[in-house]
Amino acid sequence: MFGINGGELLVLLVVAALVIGPERLPGYAEQLGQWVRRGRRFIKDAKARVDEELGEEVGDVDWAALDPRKYDPRRIVRDALLEDDDPPRPVSTPATRPRTGAAAARAATGGAAAAAAAGTPAPTPYDDEAT
Repeated sequence: MFGINGGELLVLLVVAALVIGPERLPGYAEQLGQWVRRGRRFIKDAKARVDEELGEEVGDVDWAALDPRKYDPRRIVRDALLEDDDPPRPVSTPATRPRTGAAAARAATGGAAAAAAAGTPAPTPYDDEAT
């Protein structure tokens, strides 16, 4: 409590009893008890109002899972990379892609067909307009 250990609290209570005096000590103790009761009642009412305002959805939240001390960036990245929400998309081949620029010109002149007939692989399409 406030960084005070048991021995220091005992010394503070003895000093307070000596300074305040035995005549006024019961009155101050009663005031302190009233303040503590009011504080507890205020906190209880505030919790009830917060629960009423937020509704039942707050009860469903797992607050321990949202603790920032449990976040490990490596685990987050690994989980994000391993999750399979979307099915894999088919890879498009150069034959199904629309040709533009130099690739369209080679296809129109038959350059790729000539390379395929000669046994060499077709050149990778290159788009002059993209660079």
